[in-house]
Amino acid sequence: RLDGAAIDMPAGPSEVLVIADSGATPDFVASDLLSQAEHGPDSQVILLTPDTDIAHQVAEAVERQLAELPRAETARQALSTSRLIVTKDLAQCVEISNQYGPEHLIIQTRNARELVDGITSAGSVFLGDWSPESAGDYASGTNHVLPTYGYTATCSSLGLADFQKRMTVQELSKEGFSALASTIETLAAAERLTAHKNAVTLRVNALKE
Repeated sequence: RLDGAAIDMPAGPSEVLVIADSGATPDFVASDLLSQAEHGPDSQVILLTPDTDIAHQVAEAVERQLAELPRAETARQALSTSRLIVTKDLAQCVEISNQYGPEHLIIQTRNARELVDGITSAGSVFLGDWSPESAGDYASGTNHVLPTYGYTATCSSLGLADFQKRMTVQELSKEGFSALASTIETLAAAERLTAHKNAVTLRVNALKE
């Protein structure tokens, strides 16, 4: 038997997805991609951009920076199965990102704060040139225990609430019970749970006496 709050979650290889436009700094984007690639050969690294020039510049910056890394071979293996995708616009970047649901999402665009409004699935989001994923790992205050493998669609990053165990308490007045009675009876009947329905019907009849 387990006691206390559950604080674990589905977690797999590191993931980062970067959305960048022509306002992004290629060296910054490359460094953020590599900071996840160096975690392990199974790390997943994705760049989404509607700007072909940025795509080429980031690819070149990745190669330059990769040559200087002690874990270059590990990062290179991760990059071999990673993707650089040129989209038709930033809206498509957001759409793809939400479908993928990355562990880390970095938005390096001119309108990063506006773009984040469309994000529905991500473990932790980093906005702008000066918010590297490394900050979230070590110093900015957000927790970096994050869901991966698309579990961001249903799970959240570790937070204070995960260290709490909660319960619900309810007390219905006669008036409140009466207002809900027919709904409860209907749903119980639909599920063919007669005792559930009877628990309400008996009380309804008692109120009529």
